[in-house]
Amino acid sequence: MPQMHEPNPNQIKDEKIYKEMGLTDEEFLLAEKMLGRTPNYTETGLFSVMWSEHCSYKNSKPVLKKFPTEGKQVLQGPGEGAGIVDIGDNQAVVFKIESHNSPSAVEPYEGAATGVGGIVRDVFSMGARPIASLNSLRFGELDSPRVRYLLEQAVAGIADYGNGLGIPTVGGEIQFDPAYEHNPLVNAMVVGLIDHENMQKGQAKGVGNTVMYAGAATGRDGIHGATFSSVELSDEEDEDRAAVQRGDSFTEKMLMDACLELVKSDALIGIQDMGAAGLASSSSEMASKAGSGIEMNLDLVPQREENMTAYEMMLSESQERMLLVIEKGREQEIVDLFAKYDIEAVTVGHVTDDKMLRLLHKGEVVAEIPADALAEDAPVYHKPSAEPAYYREFQAMEQAVPEVSDYNETLTKLLQQPTIASKEWVYSQFDHHVGSNTVVSPGSDAAVVRISGTNKAIAITTDCNSRYLYLDPEVGGKIAVAEAARNVVCSGAEPLAITDGLNFGSPEKPEIFWQIEQSAAGISAACLALESPVIGGNVSLFNEKGGSAIYPTPIIGMVGLIQDLSYVTTQNFKSAGDLIYLVGETKDEFGGSELQKMVHGDIFGKAPAIDLDVEVKRQKQILQAIRSGFVASAHDVSEGGAAVALAESLFGTNGLGAKVALEGNETSALFSETQSRFILSVKKEHQAVFEQLVEDAVRIGEVTDNGELIIDGSEKQLIQSNVKVMEEAWKGAIPCLLNLEG
Repeated sequence: MPQMHEPNPNQIKDEKIYKEMGLTDEEFLLAEKMLGRTPNYTETGLFSVMWSEHCSYKNSKPVLKKFPTEGKQVLQGPGEGAGIVDIGDNQAVVFKIESHNSPSAVEPYEGAATGVGGIVRDVFSMGARPIASLNSLRFGELDSPRVRYLLEQAVAGIADYGNGLGIPTVGGEIQFDPAYEHNPLVNAMVVGLIDHENMQKGQAKGVGNTVMYAGAATGRDGIHGATFSSVELSDEEDEDRAAVQRGDSFTEKMLMDACLELVKSDALIGIQDMGAAGLASSSSEMASKAGSGIEMNLDLVPQREENMTAYEMMLSESQERMLLVIEKGREQEIVDLFAKYDIEAVTVGHVTDDKMLRLLHKGEVVAEIPADALAEDAPVYHKPSAEPAYYREFQAMEQAVPEVSDYNETLTKLLQQPTIASKEWVYSQFDHHVGSNTVVSPGSDAAVVRISGTNKAIAITTDCNSRYLYLDPEVGGKIAVAEAARNVVCSGAEPLAITDGLNFGSPEKPEIFWQIEQSAAGISAACLALESPVIGGNVSLFNEKGGSAIYPTPIIGMVGLIQDLSYVTTQNFKSAGDLIYLVGETKDEFGGSELQKMVHGDIFGKAPAIDLDVEVKRQKQILQAIRSGFVASAHDVSEGGAAVALAESLFGTNGLGAKVALEGNETSALFSETQSRFILSVKKEHQAVFEQLVEDAVRIGEVTDNGELIIDGSEKQLIQSNVKVMEEAWKGAIPCLLNLEG
């Protein structure tokens, strides 16, 4: 029975207390129907967290089903803690991206730190050792003191937790826009390495087998964290803070090492992180996946606070905890194994054959619910969808070229835009060389991490231009995947698969749900064309406050395989005399561009077009040229256009310059954000074979040794700028903005 101070079932129903927990009238009636009675307080709490969007994907499931999830390289698709992709030689990479947006909006340090901790546990719960971490962040404009505070604290949280774990943070991306003023986005991605035989699943198999709890003790932090992340942010920040977890990277490191030893034991049947919804999700999901049940005695759960109720223990999202299913009779082996790492492991229950999640507390049954009812049978909603009026208005606009009077000044200002400017202030706080396998550090198109003991490596990136997605979600979805693939290819890797962090506003609004549907259609089309299936991810909805939603922001995390370390390529020009090529035709496309935003203070019109057939052809030809040894440097043309890409290719080159000539409309030639374009440099001796291989490559100039970027147009010189001066402006922009107050 429920605790004495908790409302009884009649009160829960008559006073509609379930609504405060996040259940609708219809959902509460459905829960009653499933149970054949009115749920008590603890049971109502279990339904509320497990049927939240964060745990059940009840609003997004119909959309997620449209993603391509299979491929010859896929060993584990969506449905487990993380996806797994084969990389040959009995090895595989395990990776996933997750959001921690709402916690990071109210407690940015703890929210970002525990976001890293949660995704690390998802990866090592699959049996993989995490080898790299990335992040994808969105904030408002840096002229706001609150935004500067959120950025500084979130970065510190990511750095402290990741560095404490000894996992290198090797890359990521940050964009700034007023759309994220009240709703910052903190998405963390982790990649792990595993041998095929060590792959694990979160399942509670074998009647009578033992359910064990390992890790930190349970407290009252993070209660209802899953439902907190499934609703719009409130103005009651103190209430919201109560739903934010607290992390301890030292405990996580010990727990990770213990679990990685555990996965080699045949005593282990199943393992799952206590992430969103804590014990509630791990126990019900493990039972449901195995078609079994679990009975737990909550008196045995390690607790760090007194007089915790069953409701509090089940819904707590205290960090650094795992749920295990162990072969009966071998419990002491597990206790001893974890004790070596100063981690407590205790028996809390056993697997049953009745498919029920049954909870005992103080000698009484306090909850008894079919595991499937919690984990699989949440209601699924097919939300109404409506094309927004703004989209029709933007589609009717003619492409307009922003007016620019001084190209040198404009290039410098673009390089100082926070979205384009150097993020060195951020990544210098991360340890990106721990483990000694980082080949390409943050700052290039993609990070590259060596696979120990082999001559192979993986390239990893996170990408998404949400401005394009706002203007045209389907086209923007295609571009997000294509740009991730471009970055991976420019590093010398063949794209393998993606994980996606789908961040949107409220699906209750037909115009927002339309954005979700259209984005998913674009992502699916690009994944099919690029043969890079979706192997897992995360959905974060209701990212809005006061009725104002974020831009649609489906972050794409992609991993590619580099078959030989000699293929590794970076974006920087290498030697004077090398030839510079622009691959791809440039058009007058400025909708959602950095130049449009800088000149007009807003975005409008059509997003840049993308032809996936052209994209695929160019990527394959460029990858072949890289593998053949013909490409000295490769960089995709993205925010800021060709002029910015050329400048970025010169940064960090110690005195190199470039002299190039660009055809067509001057402003477009310099700053258009036309898709599927690349800046490559090639040794002169490879000119003929390279041009034969990459058919859309046009030679535009060559690398010089005078430290100047000179860009000529059809009739006059457009830009002459000192590389060192440009680089200082690019590097100094974000530190300068962060010091506005002082």
